[in-house]
Order: sequence, then structure tokens, then C-alpha cells
Amino acid sequence: MKKLLLTLVAAAALTSASAQNSAVTNAILNQRQGLLDKARTDIDKAIVNEKTQGKAKTWYTRGEIYEGMAASPIYSKNLSAGEGTRVAFESYQKAIQLDGKDGEFGKQAVAKLDNLYGAALNAGVESYNGKNYDEAIKSYKMAQQIRPQDTTAYLYAAYAAEAKQDFASARSTYDQLVAMNYKSPQMYGRMLQIARQEKNDQEAMKVVEQALKAYPNNKGFMLEELNMYLSAGRGKEALGKIERAIQADPTNSNLYAVKGSILDQDKQPEEALKAYRKAVEIDPSNFDANFNLGVYSFNRGADIFKRTNKMDLATYQKTGKRLEAEGKKYISDAVPYFEKAMAIQPEDRATISSLQKAYQTLGRTADSERMMAKLDTLKK
Repeated sequence: MKKLLLTLVAAAALTSASAQNSAVTNAILNQRQGLLDKARTDIDKAIVNEKTQGKAKTWYTRGEIYEGMAASPIYSKNLSAGEGTRVAFESYQKAIQLDGKDGEFGKQAVAKLDNLYGAALNAGVESYNGKNYDEAIKSYKMAQQIRPQDTTAYLYAAYAAEAKQDFASARSTYDQLVAMNYKSPQMYGRMLQIARQEKNDQEAMKVVEQALKAYPNNKGFMLEELNMYLSAGRGKEALGKIERAIQADPTNSNLYAVKGSILDQDKQPEEALKAYRKAVEIDPSNFDANFNLGVYSFNRGADIFKRTNKMDLATYQKTGKRLEAEGKKYISDAVPYFEKAMAIQPEDRATISSLQKAYQTLGRTADSERMMAKLDTLKK
């Protein structure tokens, strides 16, 4: 009787194990017949049962079923965005964990994971296009785990983080790319944009330095660095940057105009004059260069008139009229530059005011009054 009881218990155990294994078997059969919804139901039962949840075959099968559903135009509708690829990824990883990379199912799971990379990227793109940026980032991070050295998933993850305005995560991901020796002008441009968004001048300068190290002849990054030096009031240091930028972009009239302004501030008027003239030679419509050429000549003339105004009568009678004629000549030279500047920017108050004073000094009363009227109009 005792022997019979043991036999019955053993038979019951075999029946139970067989029932649980049949869930995996049924999942495989339904999968082969293309009945992925039924296969999913079966395999989801198998992974929570203590008899089958510790087997690599169970998890490998689950990975195949969910991967197949994600790729199916019919069954993918039963999944949330990215779910099929995510579950397949997790399942293959579990199979490798249980079986090792050299086991029967572990080895197959490794190959499946590599093929899953494209699906993970596509799932991320789908979520991104649907503005579900958190899910997109999850998919991109999954792709990063599958192929850690492939930079595409990192780049897309940074874009998604930017889109959700998580600039800290985006910056961190871009830093990972830099560490991976990935380079592109677009990436550095986006990093610079983030630094500006965060009003982090120190970080912006760091990014530009990295960009110029990677692309030493990139005109855009040269100009960015130059502007940063100018904004920081480091004009003298900027001169060397300007010369380098001019070598890279010799037909950029704005570079010569900026160079002239810095030389002006550094009290090198003759050198500044050369730079302004070069700017106008390259581009006759350069507003800053035209205006500053006008200012240069006007100030020369105004200085002469200040001298004559301080003369006593005897000195004035001796040299005053000659000097005034010289002063008017400088101011006459300024007028065409001011007129050109006003034609370029018709409502620039500084230009109109300078032109009004020049007309007045030259005795062009009607023109002077016309400029005064224009200034009055702008005040309204």
C-alpha cells in the first residue's frame, strides 16, 4: 500500500511538471502557427510559474514571441509603444543570465539581441515622433546596452532629452559621445545651444574649445569663440582670434569691421581705419564699417574745430580759417559714409544724429533740419 502511494505521488508530480512544460510547448506551437496572441498568453503564464520560470528556454521563447509581435502589423496593435522590443530585450537578457553566452539558448539569445538593435532604435524613433520622449529614451538606452560602442543610440537619446527640455541629461549624453571620440559640428552646435539655454558661459566656452580642437578651421566655431571674447570684454585677446578667423574667411567683411572696433578701443585709430576700409571694400553695404568710417572723419574734423574755438583772436586770424577749412574737409569726407549707413539702416538714431551735426557744421541748413525732423518722427 505504501509503495502504491509513492507511485501515485510521483505520477502526480510528473503530471504537474508536464502541465507546466506544456505551457512553453503550447506557446511554441502557437508561435509557429502565427497565433502570437495565444502564444503570448501561454508564455506569460510560464514565466511566473516556479517550475518553468528558471529555464532559459522559457525566456528565450518569450523573447521570440514578443519580438515577433513587435514586427507584426497586426499583433503590434496589442502592445504599447516600444513594449514588444523592450520585453524581448529583457527576455533574451534573462535567457543569457540563466544559460550563459555559450549555452544552447544563451548563444541564440546573444544573436537575437544583436538583431534587436534596429528594432530598439525604430521603437525609439516611433515614440519620439509621437512626442513620448520618456519611452523613446528607454528604447534608445536599450539599444545602447545591445551595442555599447554604437554612437547612434546615444545621439538619438540626447535629442529626445533635449526635446523634453531635460538639458542635464542631454548634456550628460553628449559628454558620453565626446568620451567615445564621436565628433560632429552638429553635436557641438547643440551642446553650445544647451549651454546658452542654461546661461552657462563657462560651459559654452568649454564646448567651443572642444569644437575647435576637433575642427580647427571651422569658421562658425571661430566666430563663436570671438564673440565670447568680445562679450567678456577681452578685446585685446580677441585680436589674435580675429586674425585667425580672417585667414579662414578672408571675404567676411564683418570680421574686419569688428577688428576695426577693437583697434579703436585700443587707441590705434590708423590701424582701425585700415580695417574699416577693408570691410567696405569687401562689402560696401557693411553698416558698422560705414558708420565708423564716418565717425573717424567727423571726429577728426570736430577736434580741429575745438582747437579753433579755443584760439584767441590773433591766433585765429593767423591760422584759424585755414584749420576750419581743414576741419570741414574731414566732416565732408564723413558725410557719404553716414549717408550710406543711413541707407542701410534708415532708422538708426546714432547715424541720423551724426548726419544732422555734419550737415549743420557744413552749413547745409535744409539737410540738417530734415534730419532733425526725422529724429522727431522716430521719438513719436
